[in-house]
Amino acid sequence: MGELRSIAPPFVASGPSGVAVRTRLKDLTPGDEKVLRLVGAHLGSLASKDVKACCRDGLEHCGEAWAVRKRELTPLSSSRWAGSITKATHDQWALARRGQLAHIQNLEAGIRTVEGRLSLPARQKGSKKAPGGYRSQREWHAKSRRLRVLEDRLTAARADREAGLVHVVRGGKRLARARHHLEAAQLTESAWRGRWEAERWFCQADGESGKRYGNETIRISPDGEVSIKLPAPLTHLANAPHSRYTLASRVTFAHRGGEWADRVAANRAIAYRIHYDTGRDRWYVTASWQIPPSPALPIEAALAHGVIGVDMNADHLAAWHLDTHGNPTGSPRRFSYDLSGTAEHRDAQVRHALTRLLWAQTCGVKAIAVEDLDFAAEKTREKHGRKKRFRQLISGMPTGKLRARLSSMADATGIAVIAVDPAYTSRWGAQHWQKPLTSTTRTTTRHDAAAVAIGRRAQGHPIRRRTTPPPHDRSDRAGHRTVQAGPGIPGREGTRPRIPGPRTRSVGAGRGVNAGNQNAQHRPGRSAEHETWQQDSLPLSL
Repeated sequence: MGELRSIAPPFVASGPSGVAVRTRLKDLTPGDEKVLRLVGAHLGSLASKDVKACCRDGLEHCGEAWAVRKRELTPLSSSRWAGSITKATHDQWALARRGQLAHIQNLEAGIRTVEGRLSLPARQKGSKKAPGGYRSQREWHAKSRRLRVLEDRLTAARADREAGLVHVVRGGKRLARARHHLEAAQLTESAWRGRWEAERWFCQADGESGKRYGNETIRISPDGEVSIKLPAPLTHLANAPHSRYTLASRVTFAHRGGEWADRVAANRAIAYRIHYDTGRDRWYVTASWQIPPSPALPIEAALAHGVIGVDMNADHLAAWHLDTHGNPTGSPRRFSYDLSGTAEHRDAQVRHALTRLLWAQTCGVKAIAVEDLDFAAEKTREKHGRKKRFRQLISGMPTGKLRARLSSMADATGIAVIAVDPAYTSRWGAQHWQKPLTSTTRTTTRHDAAAVAIGRRAQGHPIRRRTTPPPHDRSDRAGHRTVQAGPGIPGREGTRPRIPGPRTRSVGAGRGVNAGNQNAQHRPGRSAEHETWQQDSLPLSL
C-alpha cells in the first residue's frame, strides 16, 4: 500500500460578507420599459468602450489612467454613473486575470500528465498514484501531437499574461458563440439578438452611505418607489426634478426585507442592479449590501451538541446526525436535486436541497460538516482520458456554489459550517461503517457511510469504529480498547462490564440460559438432548 497523504485539520468556514436580494418590477408602463432600454443600451455602450480601454492599457493602468477614463465618461453620463462603470470594468478585468492564471495552471498540469505517459512504453500498466502508458502506438502518436498543441497554447497564454492582455466578451463568450449555432442553441436570430443586447446593457450603481436612501443614482424609497438618475444625453425623458425618472412600479423585498428597510431608513449604502430576463419577459431589481462578518465560532463550541455529516454527490446530498462521541443516531437522510437545465434551475435546486438540509436546527445541532472539495485538478481531459462521462460528472458538481450558499444560509440560522479534508472519506467510510450500519430494515449506501466519516473527521475522531482487540487473546481477560469516546470519558479503555449469571463456556451443553429447546431450532435432524431445561428468571427481591 502506498504512503497516505497527510490529512489537513478541519476548520470553521467563514460566513458571508454580503447580501443580495432580488424582486420583480411589476406593472411597468410602455414608457417605463422604453426608458430602461435606452438607459441600459447607452450605459452599456460606454461600459464596452471602457473595458476596451482598460484591456488596452494592460498592466500599465493605474490611478491616473482610471481618473482619465472616468473624466471621459462623465460628460456622457454622470460622475456617479462613470464611477460605477469604471469599477465594474476593474472587477471584470481582475476576474479575467484570475481565469487566465487558472487556464495556465490547467495547461501545465495537462502537459505534465501527457509527458509522463509518453515517456512510458505502450500498454504499460499504471498505479493508483500515476497513470501508465498509452494503449497503442496510434494513441501514443495522437497524444504526442496533442502535446504540441498544449505547448503552443501555454506559450500564447503566458505571453498574454506577461503583457497584461486579457480577453473579455461583454455578454458572455458562450452566448457569442451560440450565434453560429442557433439550431443547437434552440434560438432564432431575433431571439438571440434580443438576448445579446440585454446581456450587454448596463444599469447598476454602487451605494453611498450618508446619501438619501443609500444611493443617489438608483434610488428606492422605503415605500418602494424606484427612481433613476438619467444620463446626460437622456435628461429630456425625465418626469421628476433633478433629471430623474420615476417608475410606475412599486417594489417590495420579501426576503430580508426588514434588513433592507432598516438600511434605507438609516441612509446606509445599498447597491442596485436593474436587469431584463428575455426568456420570461420580466424586469428585475437586485439590491446588495455588505455585512460585517460574523465572529468565528470555536470549533469546540460548534461541536458541543454533535454534528451533521454531509456527503455531496452529483444528484443528492447524503446526511447523517452524529452525537458528541461520533456515533450515528437516527436514520440517514438524502436530499436529491437535478443539475440539468438552465443555470437558474440548477441554482434553485441547490437552494431547495440546502433548505431541507437545515433540519439540523430541529435536532439541536450547531454544526454541519462538509468536504472541502476542489476538482480543479481532477477534471482535466489528459488525466481521465476516455472517461468523458466521469469528467462531465465532476465538472457539473457545484462545489463552490454549494459551500458558499450553505455558509450564507447556515449563518442566518446560527449553524456553523465545518470544512474537512476529503481524503479517503468515501473509501474508509464504506470500509468501517457501511456494513455495521446495514440492517434488515435499512440499507446503508456508500454515500451514507461517507457522511459518517466526514462527521467523525470534523469531530477529531478516527474514522474507524474501534481498535483491534489484543492479538494474543481475544477474550475479555486483556480487555477491548475503544476509540469511540473522548479521553475524559470514564471506562474508555476499560473492560466490558461483567454480566451476572453463568457463562456459556463454563456450562455444559444443554445447561445454559440460552440452550432452550434444541428441537425448535432450524437444524436438520433431532438433537442429542433427551430433556430440556430452562433457567427460571431471577426473583426481583435479590
